[in-house]
Amino acid sequence: MPRSLLTILGVMLLIGAVVGLPIVLAILGLIRLDDILFFVLAEILIGSGLLVVTLRDIIRCGLAMIVCFGALAGIYVVAGAPLVAGAQVLIYIGAISVLILFAIMLTQTKDAPTVLVFQTQSLGAGIAAIILALIIALTVGATDWKALPARVHTATDQLARVLFADYVLPFEIVSVLLLAAVVGGIFLAKREEGGPS
Repeated sequence: MPRSLLTILGVMLLIGAVVGLPIVLAILGLIRLDDILFFVLAEILIGSGLLVVTLRDIIRCGLAMIVCFGALAGIYVVAGAPLVAGAQVLIYIGAISVLILFAIMLTQTKDAPTVLVFQTQSLGAGIAAIILALIIALTVGATDWKALPARVHTATDQLARVLFADYVLPFEIVSVLLLAAVVGGIFLAKREEGGPS
């Protein structure tokens, strides 16, 4: 079997095993249904994030990144921030991911290296991941979770008012810059070899 197929199967088995735990807890009445949705989306996020850094085909890495961004948008919805989820879908999935995929497809040559640069740094990345996991575990352990009995809901109307009243111009400037980056990428990719530099 190819290595990428084994990686995909391993991640799917891991997701299936870990997603089963919240479902059993919900059946026993120990966890709410929206918490199950959070766990499922978190597992999709972690699984697709692992696929982003382990797959060898860079186009598939980009597609896994889109799934990762979609799961994060779902977590924003579960957390009570639908405006942030909408911005996540519009900006990251609709613009950034598509821009990255177009840049990869337009500039990738046939004689590209078979091993991506970040796949040669797996030892350092593993050490950094273990340190980060320890910091997160210490932070979660030191937090007083009973201090906040009610769920926190983001005031999305205030956020929308600030975003679309005070920051409309920077938002549009960023969109024009992204458009210029796409046009520049297409120009660089399609430039003739014997033409002007």
